[in-house]
Amino acid sequence: MTFSIVARSADGRAHGVAVASKFLAVGAAVPAAEAEVGALATQSYANLAYRPQGLTLLRTGVPAAGVVAGLVAADDGRAQRQVGVVGPDGDGATHTGDGCHPWAGGAAGDGYAIQGNILAGPEVVDAMRDAWRAAAGDAPLAPRLLAALRAGDRAGGDRRGRQSAALLVVAKGMGYGGTSDVVVDLRVDDHPDPVTELGRLLDIHTLLFGRPDPATLLDLAGEVAAEVGRRLAVAGHPVAGHPVSGPDTTALDAALASWAGVENLEERLVPGRIDPLVLAHLRTATG
Repeated sequence: MTFSIVARSADGRAHGVAVASKFLAVGAAVPAAEAEVGALATQSYANLAYRPQGLTLLRTGVPAAGVVAGLVAADDGRAQRQVGVVGPDGDGATHTGDGCHPWAGGAAGDGYAIQGNILAGPEVVDAMRDAWRAAAGDAPLAPRLLAALRAGDRAGGDRRGRQSAALLVVAKGMGYGGTSDVVVDLRVDDHPDPVTELGRLLDIHTLLFGRPDPATLLDLAGEVAAEVGRRLAVAGHPVAGHPVSGPDTTALDAALASWAGVENLEERLVPGRIDPLVLAHLRTATG
């Protein structure tokens, strides 16, 4: 009743799951992931016990194929189950029981596992695999997973229709404020076009919580500092002692941080510099 991809980033630091289904809140049932351990998807009359059990097996060093074999062997309902697993290295693994509603099947390779049931046909899995392989290996994991999910959706996806989608990515210390391993955790629980909506949410998430690119940062000096100061005043966050001059940007940094915290852009702040995306948002917010 679902199609999903479980995968690992090229550098092995991130693991994640992207899933869509004609099922309410699929993100509450299918995905599980743990930083530096692995990720899995349980679906088709999902056995939610697979999630803690599978992560426990991965944590002890069992490879993905062994995790799938162990989960399935211990499950009397294995004929109606699907599961995909990816570990910290090596090939992913997938299982489709012979009692799953057709079309049902999957594919696995280095760092990924794709599976689906009640699909329009095998072309759904093929499209997801092709999209995964076509993406640049060094691309961030979340958009790469979403690209594969979109390809499956465009190829027909769940033949019953659309309802929900979810995206989960974990990496050690890469979550909000560096205090969490959850990089992305987005869900569309009930929507006529959930994969498209998931993409919209990921764009917002990237703006708000993405890390700034050091190569694009602008120095908070000269005309840039003057403009930022003026716009912060318009936004209700005036800079103490403005106009700003000289190399000391402490007051400007403080005012910018005050505004950015209200706008949920604090993850993009770098003292003494400004992310062009933050500047663009400030310009939009202040006309």
